[in-house]
Amino acid sequence: MTALLQVEDLRVSYGKIEAVKGISFSVEAGQVVTLIGTNGAGKTTTLRTLSGLLKPSGGKIFFEGKPLAEVPAHKIVAMGIAHSPEGRRLFPRLTIEENLQLGAYLRDDKDGIQQDIQRAYDLFPILGERRKQASGTLSGGEQQMLAMGRALMSRPKLLMLDEPSMGLSPIMTQKIMATIAELKSQGTTILLVEQNAQAALSLADQGHVMEVGKIVLSGTGQDLLHDDEVRKAYLGED
Repeated sequence: MTALLQVEDLRVSYGKIEAVKGISFSVEAGQVVTLIGTNGAGKTTTLRTLSGLLKPSGGKIFFEGKPLAEVPAHKIVAMGIAHSPEGRRLFPRLTIEENLQLGAYLRDDKDGIQQDIQRAYDLFPILGERRKQASGTLSGGEQQMLAMGRALMSRPKLLMLDEPSMGLSPIMTQKIMATIAELKSQGTTILLVEQNAQAALSLADQGHVMEVGKIVLSGTGQDLLHDDEVRKAYLGED
């Protein structure tokens, strides 16, 4: 069976600096796969390359068996990959509802778009209550909810989430992780980059630990959660 996403020996460079140094991994349909590691490990660069924002300097990327490396970013969205980026990247002067509508810019099925806006409000009731509010006036956690809701508006086959809990309070982090668990239970395939290793590995079917552009350890989420080296390096345990 072909994996939904297959990454083979991926390399990405910024000028002469190689940020991703030949990594390989796959994501099966219905799985949550997480990349964990410290700042500068190459996690965000990997997601930006998968979504077409950066061009790889080597290796291969396949989505549903089709090569992705030369496909422009807007066509990658049309193929079924949505990217909720680090830092949210909302349109701050537009309302919650307008930001959600922009997530569906490739679609023309008005009824389906309205259903998916309602689905975002069902997932995140606070967004529905404030749908006419400018997104720039929301709290960090509410903005993260909106960024995830906007990414879901393209009805992706693969949802990529980059640091969804960054800068959030413990309570808000819990809410975001609970939503990811709910999306997983609904069959959404997710590639998750997350510095909160405990939360990420608890949710993940598969995990990969990245250090300075390389994958140094791979396994099931539970195996990595109980791995002594991972516990020391990423979970703050002796």
